[in-house]
Amino acid sequence: MNCVILRRPVLRVVLRVLIVLLAAMTSAVAADSLSTQFKVVNKFPLDGSSRWDYLYVDGQARRVYMARATHFSVLDADSGTVVGDIPNTPGAHGVALAPDLGIGFTSDGGENKVTVFDIKTYKVLGKIETGGNPDSILFHSATGNLFVQNGKSKSSTVIDAAKREVVATIPLPGRPEFAVSDDDGNIFINIEDTGSIVVLDAANKKIKSTWPMKGCEEPSGLAIDRKGHKLFAACSNKLMAVVDSQNGKLVQTVPIGDGCDATAFDPGTGNAFASNNDGTLTIVRAGATGTYSAVQTLSLGDGSKTMGLDLSTHKVYVPTAKFTGPPSARPRPTVVPGSIVLLVVGE
Repeated sequence: MNCVILRRPVLRVVLRVLIVLLAAMTSAVAADSLSTQFKVVNKFPLDGSSRWDYLYVDGQARRVYMARATHFSVLDADSGTVVGDIPNTPGAHGVALAPDLGIGFTSDGGENKVTVFDIKTYKVLGKIETGGNPDSILFHSATGNLFVQNGKSKSSTVIDAAKREVVATIPLPGRPEFAVSDDDGNIFINIEDTGSIVVLDAANKKIKSTWPMKGCEEPSGLAIDRKGHKLFAACSNKLMAVVDSQNGKLVQTVPIGDGCDATAFDPGTGNAFASNNDGTLTIVRAGATGTYSAVQTLSLGDGSKTMGLDLSTHKVYVPTAKFTGPPSARPRPTVVPGSIVLLVVGE
């Protein structure tokens, strides 16, 4: 048998190569996990005993909008102080802002209307009729239109934001939940009862495609990575579905908590979030190979199924409370008065 004897200079080169390879492998492993762990960094107690729905964080103005059943509370994002209120919004669901117009909109499922308000004074400026049970709401700045998803009438009401009038109603193939948009004129809407995503042509106000999500039951929350062309849909069977936003292909599913009603994606960190009714927040990210995994599950508290993400500080706002029974039980248990807390989660 022939033996190869390495001279010292060659041996040093080989050792350097091995060190570089080992460092690369270590970096790849590190990329698959969070460098630091998320934790609760602040707690804001809130008055009242009404349930809540969607949250919206205006990072530039430092405001958090929170649906409170019959009205919207507006909080200072840094102190938690209530700085305003948008009243008379029965069946309060979501908020969308049109900063250049100085106005915002709320979806009021209890009266089938959208409320228009001044984003500085929170004064109500008027109401606009929609379809049945308006739920998620999205302002599409490129077209200047507001898209309101109506759960009962299975449609999307399109409103010219500047004129504050309905310009179209788009029939949908099922009950719509959350909506997001990309940079190419598309709006994506989760269809809960068919387990699919509808793609709208925002400019032409019509359906382009319908993408089934096999294995994703009753999708609700939806988020988007615009640069990476990925959608993150919350499925009621404790999964997050990752979907290619260019072709509708289901890339993979990731286990999350139970009862998720909101997802979010932070382009600044690459983290995706799922807020779950079982009292947890799941943090998901892609590793070095591009495969997504849950890198942390943070225990928060009962009812933490919705959230708002502050893209400027990379913090997540999650409401929790004490209930008179399991939060997901039917009929729904009531909130213990004075127990609502808005948790701020950060690194």
